[in-house]
Amino acid sequence: MEVLLVYLIVVNVVAFGVMGIDKYKARRHKRRISEKSIFVLGTIGGGLGVLLGMSFFRHKTKHLKFTWGIPFIVFLNIVMFGYLVQKFSR
Repeated sequence: MEVLLVYLIVVNVVAFGVMGIDKYKARRHKRRISEKSIFVLGTIGGGLGVLLGMSFFRHKTKHLKFTWGIPFIVFLNIVMFGYLVQKFSR
């Protein structure tokens, strides 16, 4: 169970950082991180990091697929985490 918790912490810190890096690149008109990559990070457990990054960096907040999609992914992350906790804590 500890491994899962460490994984979730790491993937969310990375996701938060990716949002900051993408915002930095956007301001400087440099090559960006693809939206697909951001959604993949969210889907593999980093949804909260992406959501916090959106809020903190004020990034992607006007994109409907992010304002609706990322909170939905966070919900799915919570459901999956709850399922795994229940399954492996028996």
